[in-house]
Amino acid sequence: MSNPVPTNTLPSPEAASPECSADSLQPLIHAETLVLRAPTQAWSAADGSMGSASIHGIFFSDMRLVNRAALRIGGQAGEAIATSTSGATSVTFVALQRHLDDRMPDPRVRSLLTRTATTSGIREDLRLESNLDTEINTTIELVLSLDLAEMDNVKSGRGAVDPAPLASVDGTGIRWSNETISAFIDAPVATVTVLGPGEVRVLWQVTVPPFGSATVGWTLSANDSRAIVHGVEEPAAWSIPTVDAADDRLGRWLAVALDDLAALRLSPASHPDRVFLAAGAPWFFTLFGRDSIWAARMMLPLGTELAADTLRVLANLQGTASVPDTAEQPGKIMHEMRRDGLTMPGEGLHLPPLYYGTVDATPLWVCLLHDAWRWGMPEDQVRELLPNVVAALEWMRDFGDADGDGLLEYVDETGHGLANQGWKDSGDSVQWRDGTLADGPIALCEVQAYAFEAATHGADLLDHFGVDGGDAWREWASVLRTRFNEGFWIDSPAGAYPAIALDASKRPVDTVTSNLGHLLGTGLLDAAQARRIADHLVSPEMSSGYGLRTMSTDSAGYWPLSYHGGSVWTHDTAIAIAGLASEGFAAEASVLVSGLLAAASGFDFRLPELHSGDPAALFSSPVPYPAACRPQAWSAASSVSILSSVLGLAPDAVAGVLGVSPAASALAPLSVTGLRFAGSAVSIVVNADGEVSRASGATIEVR
Repeated sequence: MSNPVPTNTLPSPEAASPECSADSLQPLIHAETLVLRAPTQAWSAADGSMGSASIHGIFFSDMRLVNRAALRIGGQAGEAIATSTSGATSVTFVALQRHLDDRMPDPRVRSLLTRTATTSGIREDLRLESNLDTEINTTIELVLSLDLAEMDNVKSGRGAVDPAPLASVDGTGIRWSNETISAFIDAPVATVTVLGPGEVRVLWQVTVPPFGSATVGWTLSANDSRAIVHGVEEPAAWSIPTVDAADDRLGRWLAVALDDLAALRLSPASHPDRVFLAAGAPWFFTLFGRDSIWAARMMLPLGTELAADTLRVLANLQGTASVPDTAEQPGKIMHEMRRDGLTMPGEGLHLPPLYYGTVDATPLWVCLLHDAWRWGMPEDQVRELLPNVVAALEWMRDFGDADGDGLLEYVDETGHGLANQGWKDSGDSVQWRDGTLADGPIALCEVQAYAFEAATHGADLLDHFGVDGGDAWREWASVLRTRFNEGFWIDSPAGAYPAIALDASKRPVDTVTSNLGHLLGTGLLDAAQARRIADHLVSPEMSSGYGLRTMSTDSAGYWPLSYHGGSVWTHDTAIAIAGLASEGFAAEASVLVSGLLAAASGFDFRLPELHSGDPAALFSSPVPYPAACRPQAWSAASSVSILSSVLGLAPDAVAGVLGVSPAASALAPLSVTGLRFAGSAVSIVVNADGEVSRASGATIEVR
């Protein structure tokens, strides 16, 4: 780059990687092995051991409880030969124990360590198997290093900043705690010993009979007395679709994604009956307004329950007063919720436990409610939230448009909050084509589209339920559209396009970015404008072959591993695909669908938060962004959005009609069962010509 740009350390799911120093590096996680069931997660090497990477350990409620684990059988670690996952919550590590064997060519003694995550901790079971005709008498030893490091310290590379916790033997186990977290390891029939500060040993004496096996196990359980979120035990409320397609990658992606999403479910401590999706592992096991809204919105073809709960959770936290330190304002939807405030040393960043620093969550909340209503959310549930709709719309007018110019802007008034408050909230995400940073207040292009959609669809809700104000909000949206057309469009040899943003002087910031894709399908654009954007999205500068780049390669700030300046985000691409499909650009949608499916295959169908923007022409598989969350809620939920886009689903529960217009013939023939519309199961069959040949479970209108 001709003008390198700084990157902030930000605490949100979309936050940039920390500034690195020799002794403070953010952990790389792309090659590590994970089991999770929020709020629990365990990270290890592929052989199951913990300690060789700084992310390793057992975490509960954003606290690391164990940071090293070494298993020895007969005094040796064994030789790992396989790692087999069983969904998001369980993994089995297979190792040979040749030091116990008879030295014949075939291995005849092996161990199988199964690690399972639960909402309260981790369970491990070790089975030692033998095909020898003689008895084996040996020991199984597990040495653990205990920890009580905050996740934010782990993320920053600092790890534990306090001395190792003091543990004590308690019956058949070991206990340690601080003022918030208590943890207990229970190991029946084992000998448990405290070796020193933070070091414990669990030892079993075992006998393996001829041609037999022996099994031992231990459980780590934890409790957080100040938890603001809890795990969810009940089965997921959404339906599980079955996809039979000419290309099996979409079905495989869906299966992995829905399992991951079930493991990411949480409930607020104040309303344990309401479920939302945590943003992602490992960094963000809590509520984030924007992320939870987008993930719930993408999941609507599988039922409205998740959306309804997410809407209610956020409505319960909707702003009621102007509080500069938290960025709260009347009607505003929150950005993130933590147990404690967050301070990033050296970054000048301090966020309160409940923080409202987002410009887009409020209009997106209205959009989610409207879409959930169209998919069949019961009208009594929608009606209950109408006061929140009015408050959200009024926030856009009275606070979101701070300077009264008809557009929504943001600026951090505190000096220690998030500098950028759209979904691309890293410090260098809004920059000119020459790489220089734009000055705020910033008016993002996609936020205007969200606001337009929220105002027009919010008006539809008000009209339907007999609440005054619909026409006024349509007029407000009309003024916004005029201001957008006057201020955002930039001419170029490749065709006109909207700026990513207007800067503090209302100048259009000229970088070509993926933000354009968020404008499609919102109603903000006319047909010619949508056509220009579609052309840009599938250009070689934007389409990497593995999805949509966040920034065009012809920008000085482009770098394929830049968090928001050239990487590919799964949800970002899925939003563009949904917009292209809804605007009738089936061929362009198919280009980006093919790219995401190729990326999904390259990541074993667990697509991360983001990956490199390097071109598929140069790399046979996508290059990881090594600190990206994986799994991540809106990346996983994108699989459902892609399915909806491929089928061209357009719900209208009020009319009782589900529109279908297949948009990706490369996947045909295609058979889908297990969709849900207005409470009914729906099945759709698309033939080899891309036409709907059969549908059941709802009134289908083929378009």
